[in-house]
Amino acid sequence: MTTHDALAVQFEGHRPHLRAVAYRMLGSLSEAEDAVQESWLRLARSDSGDIDNLGGWLTTVVGRICLDMLRARGSRREESLEDRLPEPLISREDAAGPEQEALLADSVGLALLVVLESLTPAERLAFVLHDMFGLPFEQIAPIVDRSSATAKKLASRARQRVRGVTPNPDPDRADQRRVVDAFLSAARGGDFAALVSILDPDVVLRADGGVLAGGLKVIRGAAAVAGQAATFRRMASGTITRPALVNGLAGLVNTIDDRLISIMSFTVCGGRIAAIDILSDRDRLARLDLAHLEP
Repeated sequence: MTTHDALAVQFEGHRPHLRAVAYRMLGSLSEAEDAVQESWLRLARSDSGDIDNLGGWLTTVVGRICLDMLRARGSRREESLEDRLPEPLISREDAAGPEQEALLADSVGLALLVVLESLTPAERLAFVLHDMFGLPFEQIAPIVDRSSATAKKLASRARQRVRGVTPNPDPDRADQRRVVDAFLSAARGGDFAALVSILDPDVVLRADGGVLAGGLKVIRGAAAVAGQAATFRRMASGTITRPALVNGLAGLVNTIDDRLISIMSFTVCGGRIAAIDILSDRDRLARLDLAHLEP
């Protein structure tokens, strides 16, 4: 085995971690894969013999790459994730295979990703690397070209923005699924009262149908969300619904004649639905590979 081949093997061992970091930074699996691939190219061009801690080195490199991508996104005034739902990670509920287990390890709630998009690139990097992956501020500081104290302040500001904004889902996936099944039953019957009883009073519905459908629409409150009963009934009755995990939470994949129509994610807290995220943007759905959902 050549030195290059040995380095490639070591890199592959770090790939799941790097992808998880990049996905939390960018909110896009495809962009995250690009960032990870760029980190490999930089490693291949470097003098790897001088790297004492390969994992730390790669995390720093992929952090810098993501930071540059976020800044470039802002300078181009691209549509932010505050105006659209992030790209979902979808896996089977049994998630028995190693690839699906790795996918679940990368999961972070869609609601949290939307909040992270509201942060500045430097705040997001400091929060993700420190609060989610435990990197010390001494290691984060040079990535953002700030002092350790400033990096700590960046993470603190981000933490204040995130805290209390995203609900903590019930941990038991079986309990989550029972609530989602109850939602489906109420939706199929167009039962407004049943829907209200399943929804948290402060439930938030985010529906992203893409630019042609008017972009991201947000509805708040149990009565207002249950008021979409007719839409839910058409969805539940007119499509084939399959259970799936969407960013680690109970979700649904909805198809008509094997054509993907929408993906739904449910955040269940205290036995009620606190958030519903619906992606029905045809262009973005077309880019998702759901072959791994087949039995």
